[in-house]
Formats: sequence, structure tokens, C-alpha cells
Amino acid sequence: MTDSRIPTARLGAGGPEVGVQGLGCMGMSFAYGPTDADASRATLERALELGVTLYDTADAYGAGENERFLAPFFRAHRDEVVVATKFALSIPPDDPTRRIIRNDAPYVREAVEASLRRLDLDVIDLYYMHRRDVNVPIEETVGVMAELVREGKVKQLGLSEVTGDELRAAQTVHPIAAVQSEWSLFSRDIEAGVVPAARELDVALVPYSPLGRGFLTGSFANADQDLTDDDFRRQQPRFTGDNAAANAALLAPVRALAEAHDATLGQIALAWVHQRAQVHGLPVIPIPGTRKPTRVEENTGATRIVLTEDELSLLEPIAEKVAGDRYADMTFTSAGRE
Repeated sequence: MTDSRIPTARLGAGGPEVGVQGLGCMGMSFAYGPTDADASRATLERALELGVTLYDTADAYGAGENERFLAPFFRAHRDEVVVATKFALSIPPDDPTRRIIRNDAPYVREAVEASLRRLDLDVIDLYYMHRRDVNVPIEETVGVMAELVREGKVKQLGLSEVTGDELRAAQTVHPIAAVQSEWSLFSRDIEAGVVPAARELDVALVPYSPLGRGFLTGSFANADQDLTDDDFRRQQPRFTGDNAAANAALLAPVRALAEAHDATLGQIALAWVHQRAQVHGLPVIPIPGTRKPTRVEENTGATRIVLTEDELSLLEPIAEKVAGDRYADMTFTSAGRE
């Protein structure tokens, strides 16, 4: 395994240079079953050694626990890392299992102060609106976020799961550095409206779940049978029942290309995402999540794989054949509003 550092890309028109692959940290504290804190800390350090500099979290991941867990690593490497966190998913005190989307100004200010405390930082490098409350004009929310930039609490602004028109409206208020949305061989709905808008506005795309929440790696075939009861993926329609069986069959061309490149399924899936930058003409910085140093090594290795046009054509039909939506409720995604 080579220790070559990954290339870099710019995070939006005025953003910093970051490693062309980031790290999604949610699973270190939340959603994907049992965690191992020591392994997760080793993963963070190994990622940095390999040139991963964009680290992604959110206040909703474990009700703030993920931000607290990451804080010592961020403090130890403050000048080397770009810290991204998010607001918008409020947790009602009487029901910690629920999430309420809030984009109103008082909540934005409350959320940023809480994240700064948990992260033990003076400023957040990239602050995302995690989800869109359609009852609050996006210009109003971004206006408050822009105030946070002027006050020195935030450096760059991001949006997650917004439509192309919502991104354009936000950009009239303040420059947006990045849009985070699901983008993978299984999820390509953002290519219709979001990706063209991001290219037009010089906004980076930060794909989350570029490995289809692990399904594209072949690490599990049916969430009901293969994952623990507390695993979030058991709630996602495409990973259970007949949908899971149908979708597992779609991995055949991914397996064939993995064998041809002496690579893993996950590396082929990630290489496809990385090549979206050339296909669509914009910065693409995926944030695959993992809790194991060996997986970071595997994932960053995907940046060195280049698929030919013929190979890309073998993967092209997959997304349109996927059974089941990426969430049980798609109303809070960009696809649900396009």
C-alpha cells in the first residue's frame, strides 16, 4: 500500500484547497451500530497522513456526541484540517428519537454557538444548512449564515440537499462554497438540476454516501439480515426485502471492473464518483465514512483509479434500475422538491 497523498481540489470559488476526498465522521458516534473509539481515532490520524483534510460532522450526529468526539483531533491538527459541521435538525427534548427541521434565525444562532462549544473552536471552516425548511425563505436563512461569516464565527457556507433553484437563490445572498447531497452509482437524481447549478455558480459538490452506505462495497446484502437492530440502514427501503435482493444483483459490473483493476468494489464505486468532476466540469469531493484505518487506505486508493469510457458505460445503467428510494420519506431531499 503506497502512502502517496491524494490530490487536492478547491472547495468552491473562494474556498480552501482540500484533499480531493474527505472523511464522513458520522458513523464514529452514530447510526451504524457499535463503535470503537480507539479505532476511530486511528482512522482520523491515518486519513490525515494520506492527505484527507476535509472532516464532516453535524450537530445531529448523536445529539452532539460526534462533534465532542472529534474536538481533540481538530484541536491537535487545527492548521491542517478543514472542519465542516451542520445545523437544522433540532432534537425535541421530550423525544430524542425525533428530528425537526429548523432554519429560522434564532435557531441558526443557537446552533452555531452550541457547535462551537462542542468542537472547542473559535471558528467553523464550513457551516452547512443540513436540511431545508420550506416554510422559511432560503434567502433569510442564508442571510443569517452570512452574518456569522461577518462576525468571524464561520468561514465558508454550505447547503445540503437543496435544489438547483434553491442554490441559485442562496447564492444571491452570499457565496456558497459547497453543496452536500447523496451521489453514487445508486443515487444520481442531483444530476438533473443541482449539478448544473453548482457548475454554473462555481460551487463544489460534496457527495455523501458515495458508497451507497456500504452496500456498493458488498459489505452487506440485506440490512434486515446482516446489520444490528440499531443500524440506521434498516430503515432505508433499498437495503431491505426484495429491494435489497434486486439491488445486490446490480453489482455484477462493479465486481467485474474491480477484478479487472485488481481493486475492491468500493474503490470502483468511489472512482466513478471522483470522475464526475471531469464528466460535469466542477469540483467533486466525496466524503466516504469509515471507522477503520485500512478502509481509509482503501478509499483514498480509489483516487488513483481511472475508468475508461467503455468501463464507465458499463456502470451507466445501474442507477435507473435501483429498487427503492434512498429514504423512506423523500420530502426533505432535493429530489423530493425538484
